[in-house]
Amino acid sequence: MSIANPIVGTTHARHGILALIATGTLINYLDRTILGVAAPALSKDLAIDPALMGVIFSAFSWSYAAAQIPGGAFLDRFGSKLTYMLSLVGWSIVTLLHALASSVGLLIGLRVALGVAEAPCFPANSRIVATWFPQSERAFATGVYTVGEYIGLAFLSPILFALLAHYGWHSLFLLGGGLGLAFSLVWWRGYREPNDHPGLGAAERAHIVEGGGLVDGTGPARVDWRDAGRLLRHRQMWGICIGQFAGNSTLVFFLTWFPTYLANERQMDWIKIGWFAVLPFIAASIGVLAGGLWSDGMLKRGASATLARKLPIVTGLLLASTIVTANYVESDNLVIAILSLAFFAQGMAALGWTLVSDIAPRGMLGVTGGVFNFAANLAGIITPLVIGAIVSATGSFVGGLVYIGALALLGAFAYIVILGEVKRIEIA
Repeated sequence: MSIANPIVGTTHARHGILALIATGTLINYLDRTILGVAAPALSKDLAIDPALMGVIFSAFSWSYAAAQIPGGAFLDRFGSKLTYMLSLVGWSIVTLLHALASSVGLLIGLRVALGVAEAPCFPANSRIVATWFPQSERAFATGVYTVGEYIGLAFLSPILFALLAHYGWHSLFLLGGGLGLAFSLVWWRGYREPNDHPGLGAAERAHIVEGGGLVDGTGPARVDWRDAGRLLRHRQMWGICIGQFAGNSTLVFFLTWFPTYLANERQMDWIKIGWFAVLPFIAASIGVLAGGLWSDGMLKRGASATLARKLPIVTGLLLASTIVTANYVESDNLVIAILSLAFFAQGMAALGWTLVSDIAPRGMLGVTGGVFNFAANLAGIITPLVIGAIVSATGSFVGGLVYIGALALLGAFAYIVILGEVKRIEIA
């Protein structure tokens, strides 16, 4: 059957695929961050002080970071559909088991297991976007699935805090794990590679291919552990890794210590926390989409990839550093406004995965994403420990917010100076 007018829009298969990974990302982040909502009540039940809670928050990222490169290599060998399915089922079961945690040791073990299970998710997302989307749409696509990091807590926070108040912290993990298992059936039935997708029309396929999408695959199914070392010889990798580590520290604060900050530092009750916690996450969701639209819009208007990708990220990191001003105001409303601006800005800066798609050598998207996410999630190891130690030593979050703001400035420097030109790395 011929297509008389082969324009984009005759089919929208890529948007259905994007909806799948956006939903998967929402559940992924909901399951890993429920602990932050449960933390104030759980700390009382298990007699956990701030320094030890920092260790528990950090434990997820010990294994999550360590499993990035192996997970990326597994992804390159076995493909997106199977890798995502195994990851999704694994992390959902481990989330359910959190409801049975009766000791600090068991809780730490479950956090480590959750990190291993969730590790392939974002390298798979990046691979899927590079496969299904032309370069001019990747920032927006990345923004849409990245919204999942924020939107779950943005709209579910009142429900989660209500469950916490009426049924205890165990109920939160049962909810998160159950949602993941239900979605695993949807994923297995719904995801297809472009060559196997019955809904991908000729015009849409041509649009993806002409824009640099990798519809015929991302490279040979091989694992070469030397690839990670080869990547790190290039400044582009160092620039995006340092930048993402710095920007991710703001995200980690909101996903771990933020509810405790509101409960202890600002002395808010559960209901007030539930509604106030919504606002920064909504702001971050808007920031992600705004950054993606801004970046892709500049590309479509003829700007270089270097300018179009770096400007929203750098702007976001500079604005995120304003989080330190929350130390100097008394009004709860003003504090939430400052934190919402900082989180909005961090959302704008969350385009790093688009850069992975832009600079990864052909056939190495999984390993490139693994190296990148390893560096990014060092923030998940270090930031909870640093903030926990500061709060334990000083009884205040003041130093913790200064730490987050300083790292945002470091991230801006890395993207401006170290990254250099945004272009695909060539490795023989």
